[in-house]
Amino acid sequence: MRNRYIESFEQAQVASKNIPEFRAGDTVRVAVNIKEGEKTRVQNFEGVCIAIRGEGTGKTFIVRKIGANNVGVERIFPLYSDSIVNIEVVRRGRVRRAKLFYLRELRGKAARIKELRKK
Repeated sequence: MRNRYIESFEQAQVASKNIPEFRAGDTVRVAVNIKEGEKTRVQNFEGVCIAIRGEGTGKTFIVRKIGANNVGVERIFPLYSDSIVNIEVVRRGRVRRAKLFYLRELRGKAARIKELRKK
């Protein structure tokens, strides 16, 4: 059982952030604040969300993209982090799993995810 003061603090943290609904299989663009020396800039990281785990303020999601020289790059983002400026859902994917770790072994066209069609 969790402390009610901690729980109320977490509820305030969660309520202040505006996060879109997304799930595993969706292509998301995450705008992240990057600090280089004295300067800060916003860098976009766009890829497929392959997993969402945790609950409350400890919730995280993993985004995978194919970088230079066909090297897979994965980043784990805390959902309620202050360094995340914006999360934008680019494309909705149709998948049958909650965790898409099998995409790590697939390359090229085999790693594609079908788009979810609206009815």
